[in-house]
Amino acid sequence: MTAMDEHPVDTGAFLNDIEGHLLIAAAHAEGRTAAARFTARLDWLTDGQRDEVERQFEAEYLALTRLSWQRTAERGRQLRDEYEETYRRLRQRALAGCLLACALLAATGLVTVALA
Repeated sequence: MTAMDEHPVDTGAFLNDIEGHLLIAAAHAEGRTAAARFTARLDWLTDGQRDEVERQFEAEYLALTRLSWQRTAERGRQLRDEYEETYRRLRQRALAGCLLACALLAATGLVTVALA
């Protein structure tokens, strides 16, 4: 048994973690870029003021991005729950239809045997 066998890795969770880190890094970069674009128009700011405005802008950008991701995730959970409920009801209807069809076939068979 190798060291790798002793500690199985959940590849899906690992890839999700990597994707999450990449998304966060991209959001930080987007926030910094947007902040620099915003402060570029404010030529009257001192360097210290510009740095502070960019820091605040990036923090607000990240907060809004996080809120958007949370709303999207919540809506995804709601949709999944709705679809699972719909699927469960359809499956119950299909089972009921099959049971009814089997009962009708059995009843038809019994009637046919009784009449023969």
